[in-house]
Amino acid sequence: NRLIEDSIPLWEVLIDDYPQKLNSLILQTPFNNLSSEERELIRRQSLKYRFSHQEVKQIIEMALDFQMWDEEGAGSILNKEHTTRKDAFNAVKDGWNQLKNTAKSYIGFKGSTDLPRIGGKSLVNINRETPGFGRCPVASERTRCCNLLTLDAVEGCGFDCSYCSIRYFYSGDSIGIDEGFIHKLKNLEIDPDKTYHIGTGQSSDSLMWGNKAGILDALLDFAEEHPNVILELKTKSDNISHLLSRKIPENVLTTWSVNPQIIIDNEEHFTASLRARLVAARQIASRGNLVGFHFHPMVYYDNWQTDYGSLISEIISDFQPEDVALVSLGTLTFIKPVIKKMRERKVKSRILQMPLEDAEGKFSYPLEIKKEMFSFAYRAFAPWHEKVYFYMCMENVGLWKDVFGYEYSSNEDFEKGMLKSYRGKILEKCNTDR
Repeated sequence: NRLIEDSIPLWEVLIDDYPQKLNSLILQTPFNNLSSEERELIRRQSLKYRFSHQEVKQIIEMALDFQMWDEEGAGSILNKEHTTRKDAFNAVKDGWNQLKNTAKSYIGFKGSTDLPRIGGKSLVNINRETPGFGRCPVASERTRCCNLLTLDAVEGCGFDCSYCSIRYFYSGDSIGIDEGFIHKLKNLEIDPDKTYHIGTGQSSDSLMWGNKAGILDALLDFAEEHPNVILELKTKSDNISHLLSRKIPENVLTTWSVNPQIIIDNEEHFTASLRARLVAARQIASRGNLVGFHFHPMVYYDNWQTDYGSLISEIISDFQPEDVALVSLGTLTFIKPVIKKMRERKVKSRILQMPLEDAEGKFSYPLEIKKEMFSFAYRAFAPWHEKVYFYMCMENVGLWKDVFGYEYSSNEDFEKGMLKSYRGKILEKCNTDR
């Protein structure tokens, strides 16, 4: 019996299947995206502490975040002295939570600069069965939504914004242009007694492709033929050369997504600089056409108030409220598959270094942070109150009262209020500038 007892530890080693289970689990994760040193440390410490299946998955996810944020790795934290398995795991999780819940800094940080330029992707013809015309793909009854209609001719974007769903939904080697789009657009049934608000920037940037395949001309002609359509071209580019080469119908709104330059530098790769965007918007406004600005997504970081305050002051200085149809506010919102794909990329980005809470079935900042950012921006635009249409895009219903001092009772009322404001602004421009 003594011989059997003495041999038990040996038999436990011989039949121990934890290393095999660990290897099998690792293969189901983006473990190989970690540095070789980090992989070795995590593997060694996992064998030492015998982390559970879920703990290993969480450690790898946190390690990917640490690497993305350019912070001390999870492996280094695990490699320190810990009394128990729980202590080791909690040390990683506590460090991860501390970073997520502290306003991130871009000082000394450099987002990935060696990304493959998506603008170099091949452009291919596709033939969609429908004209890509329908409700905004993220429309929801759970948030206050303007019921925007979308009209898409291109699938995929040449920019590489780290937070953008488009780059994860259309992540292949090509960008598709619908070869039948112009024909379908001409045959689109538009009720002349109804006002439409249609956007073209939901599956690609509206202007980065210029008049490729004649699409921009077709859209402008469509707007001119249907004066009851308010057509919005939304962009992060400064590619307005084709717009400047011809008449832009008065019912076309050209709008720019804007962010402080430090966010553009680190998170909005290949897009036009802030200054270039504002110069382009100024050129369009100088021709008598309405422009707009989307502060979407606003990003919470250590110097956000100073930087967004300066940006808003610059816009107020460069533009008259008569030239501006809208200013929208919104922030980072993710669905789980996008967060997963962001972690699978081997890039430097601090976008996910943020507290993530449930936001009507998605994940976003806590409401208090949103209220703080949106209220700050709206107050900074005080000279434009009552002169420009302000709204929040796909945000919690309760935020409207807190930020703007009023709220809409339904998405339909929101849509009516927006359309009324846009129609009035268009009519005002027609009467004064044309």
